[in-house]
Amino acid sequence: MTLCAETRGAGAELVLLHGWGLHSGIWGGIVDDLARRWRVTCIDLPGHGRSPLTDARDLDAFAGQVAAAAPPRAMWLGWSLGGMVAMKIAAAQPERVERLALVAANPRFVQGDDWPYGVAPEVLAQFSQNLEQDYRGTLLRFLALEAMGGDRSKEELRLLRQGVFERGEPRPEALRTGLEILHDADLRPLLPALRCPTLLIYGERDRLVSRRAGPVAAGTMRDATMHVIRGAAHAPFLSHPDEFLQVLEEFLDSGHGSCHDGRA
Repeated sequence: MTLCAETRGAGAELVLLHGWGLHSGIWGGIVDDLARRWRVTCIDLPGHGRSPLTDARDLDAFAGQVAAAAPPRAMWLGWSLGGMVAMKIAAAQPERVERLALVAANPRFVQGDDWPYGVAPEVLAQFSQNLEQDYRGTLLRFLALEAMGGDRSKEELRLLRQGVFERGEPRPEALRTGLEILHDADLRPLLPALRCPTLLIYGERDRLVSRRAGPVAAGTMRDATMHVIRGAAHAPFLSHPDEFLQVLEEFLDSGHGSCHDGRA
């Protein structure tokens, strides 16, 4: 099955991937800004937004179907789960990824004995359990956790809630698969093999994806840039769009790798 991919603008190719439970519409106004300079393709993940529910049941399958809907070579921007999908594509098909921007996306989402930066496994397990009973309510609670702690949390949550069902409701099966990917995926072994310049953007107050993982992940990559947006939570492109766009556009223009923390 073919995933929903919408393209606008002209210029170098740029692919945008959204996060769990949402769709490409969540990028909102930043797509208009990006499309003034680049040819932007927004892809709905399997079973999300306007994309059909497919047989994709793991990260490899998600990545393969997304790659099939994308231009043959492009720069990629992935948020949260979409960032993990983009990482997988960059590692598996490096010739297709010119530059990689990851927003609130670490190579591992949950904590482990050697990875203290993620969400506690029991928290994600509770979301999975609740999903079976009330997937709509579970999704809304997850959105509240995404916005929590940010200095513009009310506005961020309003935009997330406003956009989540704009393109219909995500399929429960796709939500279940997405949570399983977030729980199981560990992409750390792939990071040294990433060939392209990579930008890591974090929200300073993100409760789901810790910025403390940034220097650890960047230290294993060939060419990594890190930027922390002060006061932002899990969706800095919604809460702090001006700073987000400035950092992203500078990276897309240059691709030079150096580690920078936006708090400095």
